[in-house]
Amino acid sequence: MSSPRILVVDDEADLRELLDITLVRMGLDVDCAETLAAARALWTANEYALVLTDMRLPDGLGLELVREVAASGKGTPIAVVTAYGSADNAVVALKAGAFDYVSKPVVLDDLRVMVRSALRLSAAGAVAGGATGSASRLIGDSAAMQALRAQIARLARSMAPIAITGESGSGKELAAREIHAQSSRAARPFIAVNCGAIPEALMEAEFFGYRKGAFTGAADERDGFFQAANGGTLMLDEVADLPLAMQVKLLRAIQERRVRKIGATAEEPVDVRIISATHQDLAHCVETGRFRQDLFYRLNVIELALPPLRERLGDLGVLTEAILIRLAGPGQKARLGAHVLDTLCAYAFPGNVRELENVLERALAFANDGVIEVADLSLKSARLAEPAAAPKPMPMPMSVPMPAPPPVAAPPAGPEALPNSLPDYLEQVERDIIVRALAQTQFNRTQAAQLLGISFRQLRYQMQKLGIQEPEQ
Repeated sequence: MSSPRILVVDDEADLRELLDITLVRMGLDVDCAETLAAARALWTANEYALVLTDMRLPDGLGLELVREVAASGKGTPIAVVTAYGSADNAVVALKAGAFDYVSKPVVLDDLRVMVRSALRLSAAGAVAGGATGSASRLIGDSAAMQALRAQIARLARSMAPIAITGESGSGKELAAREIHAQSSRAARPFIAVNCGAIPEALMEAEFFGYRKGAFTGAADERDGFFQAANGGTLMLDEVADLPLAMQVKLLRAIQERRVRKIGATAEEPVDVRIISATHQDLAHCVETGRFRQDLFYRLNVIELALPPLRERLGDLGVLTEAILIRLAGPGQKARLGAHVLDTLCAYAFPGNVRELENVLERALAFANDGVIEVADLSLKSARLAEPAAAPKPMPMPMSVPMPAPPPVAAPPAGPEALPNSLPDYLEQVERDIIVRALAQTQFNRTQAAQLLGISFRQLRYQMQKLGIQEPEQ
């Protein structure tokens, strides 16, 4: 069986020779090129497990080769060699499709780590990793979810930092785990950290670890999050909550790929892919001075936006089915009763999928024989969803007058003389208004909804809740 073949492109003879010797000692076959033209000729004629190119070449930029290799469809990882301190060039290369980068002067240990990671990716197959055929954690058949899964399959092949954005409860950690599962790091650790839940005084110790005796109470040496995730993926959830002092230290760890434990004198290398997530607008945090601009650019190399649940209500059917199977447990069954799915589709879900799980879990506790009815949902009508194309409210015609509240005589003092409860009274007022609108439109619910200034779904839900039925002809 032949050894994996690597293409090295660099115009510096000394560096090219150093890379050649190092890779050959790793048991790899190596082809070398001095120019962009020579590299293109070799790339066309051979199959490579990795391409390693300098950013500046005599007849062009290595970035051109990055784009060509990334667009070829072969799935070959390509890494770049950047000048020391040229972090911007590395970010540009990663955005263009580079798998990873190494900085000059090249640290051979870092080079070997990067090469092994690339070879694992190539060995996983021409498609993105071994998890591609397995069931996805991200459930849904809508166009938004299909596009999201396709984007994740592409991103999983890279080492570029990813910033996941989305509302609370939209599944940011699930997306991060899906990226990790489809990557060459799937067999390595995935560590998720809630940055907002760590006391500021303990952050450095939690992220980087500490040596025995480094401070009072440090009875033993301990690894931090970076060491625990070595070889795998580190997810920084709610990264916008990091204090500025910690942002500086995190930036250095990400750029140098080295961390120093508290109490240690030397740094140690770490091989970690960074995925960050937040429900806040990081760009706005940068403008207001709450987040460092340089760290923002390091984390936000590739942005992955998750759609809120209200923008993919077509997925509610498969989502509820999957959630109910998990909630019911083995050997048990749970299902939705009549009109329950319509009621869920009319709800705004400000808490997204997490709120859907909570609603179904609560409803299942009240359900009879595992059948969830509309009353079991306990949804508030004030949060019903408003479709994007909802008709504009029309002024109420004079023929549909607002009902006057019934006269209530001043009651004598004492709790026993109080009138009916306020919720019952308001419900009766709401029922009278809807009945009058329906009567004026001969029970044309679409026109009645326009008269009332609400959506058709809202009207249908309110009619079900209040027991309003169309009279028999």
